Amino acid sequence: MDQMRSAFNGVVKSVRYSRFTLQPTENGERHVEVKLSEDGTEEFTDVEAEGSPSFRPAPRNYSRRYIAWLLLGTLLIFITGYLVGYVSHSKPKVESVNCSPEKNQTTGKQSVVASVTQAPVASLTQAPVAQPAEVEMDFKSISQLLARRMTREAFQNTLKDFDRPERSAGSDEDMSLANRIFDGFKEQEMDPWTDIHYVQLPMPDSQNPNKVQFGSEDFSLTGYLAYSATGRVQGKLVYGNYGRKEDLDIVNKNKVELKGCMLLVRAGKLSFAEQVANAADRGASAVLIYPDEADYNYVADTVLYGHVHLGSGDPYTPGFPSFNHTQFPPTQSSGLPKIPAQTLTRSIAVKLLQKIGGPEPDAASGFKGGFKQVSYSLGGVENITVEVNNKLVNKEIHNVFGVIKGFDDPDRYIVLGAQRDAWGSGYARATVGTSVLVQLAKAFHEMVENDGFRPRRSLVFASWSAGEYGSVGATEWLEGYMASIDKKVFTYISLDGVVMGKGGFMASASPLLYSLLETTMKEVNSPVGAGTVYDMAGKTWEANVMRPMTIDDPAYPFLAFSGIPSVSFHFIKPNSEVYTYYGTQLDTMDHLNYETNHQTNEVTAIAAQFAGQMALHLVHDHLLSLDVNRYSKTLTKAVAGVYKRIRLLPQVKDLSPSWLNRARGSFQRAASNLYNDIANTNLDDKEACRILNDRIMKVEHSLLSPYVLPVEVPFRHLLFGRGSHTLASIAETTDMDELRTQLALATWNLQGCANAMVGNIWDLDEEI
Repeated sequence: MDQMRSAFNGVVKSVRYSRFTLQPTENGERHVEVKLSEDGTEEFTDVEAEGSPSFRPAPRNYSRRYIAWLLLGTLLIFITGYLVGYVSHSKPKVESVNCSPEKNQTTGKQSVVASVTQAPVASLTQAPVAQPAEVEMDFKSISQLLARRMTREAFQNTLKDFDRPERSAGSDEDMSLANRIFDGFKEQEMDPWTDIHYVQLPMPDSQNPNKVQFGSEDFSLTGYLAYSATGRVQGKLVYGNYGRKEDLDIVNKNKVELKGCMLLVRAGKLSFAEQVANAADRGASAVLIYPDEADYNYVADTVLYGHVHLGSGDPYTPGFPSFNHTQFPPTQSSGLPKIPAQTLTRSIAVKLLQKIGGPEPDAASGFKGGFKQVSYSLGGVENITVEVNNKLVNKEIHNVFGVIKGFDDPDRYIVLGAQRDAWGSGYARATVGTSVLVQLAKAFHEMVENDGFRPRRSLVFASWSAGEYGSVGATEWLEGYMASIDKKVFTYISLDGVVMGKGGFMASASPLLYSLLETTMKEVNSPVGAGTVYDMAGKTWEANVMRPMTIDDPAYPFLAFSGIPSVSFHFIKPNSEVYTYYGTQLDTMDHLNYETNHQTNEVTAIAAQFAGQMALHLVHDHLLSLDVNRYSKTLTKAVAGVYKRIRLLPQVKDLSPSWLNRARGSFQRAASNLYNDIANTNLDDKEACRILNDRIMKVEHSLLSPYVLPVEVPFRHLLFGRGSHTLASIAETTDMDELRTQLALATWNLQGCANAMVGNIWDLDEEI
């Protein structure tokens, strides 16, 4: 072997491998010239020193024995290489695992049993053998599974279990309910968790109650308004109807002074917070709110509770969460009122109105209420003193969550939520919503566990605390995860107040959810007679059903603060807009039974099916059930309002809303292109479908203005927010500098939303 190796090396070393022809020079060295040809290739020319002849080494002579050893070595190397290659590329045998579901005989649950066999693997280029795919359930079958579980019998027991005489936020009763919901989620293997916050909640001071002094009478008050300013103030008593801006304009026209007055208004039409804010804007020193007989059929001494924070969440941690480790700066929400506010009973209000004095409003003004014994004069004559002594109490509140994880996109989820607390029993306010939440969670769990339902996306079930104080628990959760939550949550369904009566239906929602609402109304049976909810609403369902989402709607923070498409809906009595027992001790099972003609269980089951049906569409369908085109009408109306405003300002000649209109056009073209892409995409392709859904998810969040701070302006939505950045505010502003600035910012806010919908940066619309 050594001899063969030596012979082979000798041959290799004896041969020169070169592109160049070497020639000797005078000193015995050889060199070569390299020239570039016209076509860019290289030409090599041998150069001889002083014309010497070309030098070629003489071929070497080899013996026959030498050649034989060379051939034998070459053959041996070839055979060795072949054997090495064969061994390294031979087909190994592996264990194949047969993962088939089997029923566990003891638990009844499905488990994966691995049966191990020896089987050769096919070649590396052969595709693996596909496992049989799980047959996808059609939507109708899934919907029927849900409907069979939403029964009056199920809710008869659940409503009874969650009914409590008291359930104030942070109380022992509230914590007990939270623990019960947590245990239920745990029993259903929903991976429950708790979100804990430390908040400051105003409470009345039992040692120093709130008071009103009028003439010789001194009234000690039980009800109160959370977040009212405290202190003692005095002024003229003035009646201002509902406290709307147009109502206060009528007071001014009758030459009654609002500045420094104690404004008496009746509850309704606006939230308590908006009524107090309007009064403060006109210079009032305090606000008194009472339930008028024309609006509320109460007994004379019914006490009202509520809050007057023009915002949501803990106002002492605006824009950030009230976790235990949060460093609290000395700041407050801009929505906290700076004047005292207090509720009155009907009997006290009558006594004040009988002695208020002053001019009477015009009969067409709508100021006259339901008290026949009073004339509803505007006042401005008699003095009254208001004293508010509420105190802040530190409370620990718990939000409780459970999740049913999706099988395709578990990191995309909807949230179904209900508040757990109330001022008193809160039967319609909290008991019904909590019962629907728990029953829906149980139904979806059973459908996944027992019936083969496989939601593509996840469902999160949330029980909120401190909802009566302005969605405190929910808003603190949104603030705590502001950086990521909008990228994962694509819809919020509020379960608060879903049953207020029987015979009517109303809803508030992002326009993205209008089509889903319409579809669901056609699929769910009406609680009255034959037909569906859609039949009950009529063909002009949008005009009959849809209401603007107000600041006191529990779904509002999700839409206007976090940019999450949100919906709230209510089964209610015909020709009614509110549930009059909210915020009182009269929100009980008996009163709700009266409103539903003693069919609360049946109506609750239908409301639960309605919420569940929407959720099914959102987590089952390939494409998210969010219709971008439904925003066109809302946008056009808002932009038209800005056009109208600017046309009324002839002094501003160089200001045009045309750029805003072009941004609206960009939005509509982006929506059209999105649907063209949807039409040309195979929605069975999970990755392609996810990319489309991501584009849809960006729409609502992109309508939040990036030009305002959440700490100062929490509701940043361009269309549904509150502040100078909104299109509605731009259409009303009288400050020209402010108009120019906000118009420019709104234009780019809307254009940014259109760009986000496009997806790829190279496809952006440049027509603006």
